Amino acid sequence: MALILVTGASSGLGDATADALAGDGHDVVVHARTPARVNAPAGGGRWAGVVTGDLAEMGGIPGVTRQTAAFGRFDAVIHDAGTMHTPEAATVNTIAPYMLTVLMDRPSRLIYLSSSLHRGGSTGLVPLANGTASYSDTKLWVTALAMAVASRWEGTAAHAVDPGWVPTRMGGPGATDDLA
Repeated sequence: MALILVTGASSGLGDATADALAGDGHDVVVHARTPARVNAPAGGGRWAGVVTGDLAEMGGIPGVTRQTAAFGRFDAVIHDAGTMHTPEAATVNTIAPYMLTVLMDRPSRLIYLSSSLHRGGSTGLVPLANGTASYSDTKLWVTALAMAVASRWEGTAAHAVDPGWVPTRMGGPGATDDLA
């Protein structure tokens, strides 16, 4: 089975994804901001490992990378960690996936969680520099990152995925799509 890293796996889509993959027999390493945020896998399974670190802190991202290196080369990395809050959105939603992508051993597959809200994002990078990037901006930029990786890294499949509006902490209870 595959060795898979899921960032932002303490709740919502990341947690559900990690549970589903582990349930299918994959070796899943979960990432959470702190050890206290790590949930036991559903169904009594086990994680292959846990890495922790705050992806909103630029200085914390290399530490997450160092922790992942202990597991060897991942078959897939799912960049699920995300936030809607400015100014952390740029770091968590765009910079962290970029840094993890370039600092880790190259996996066979990269999946970046995006959003249909990327359509309202700005291609200008001034908001990235001055800390005013919107959620839409960050999701446009991470979508562009996925496309760049897909076109430049032969042998690595890279995708940006829009999960829809799902009832998570970010999506809220009024979300109309199904989390499953």
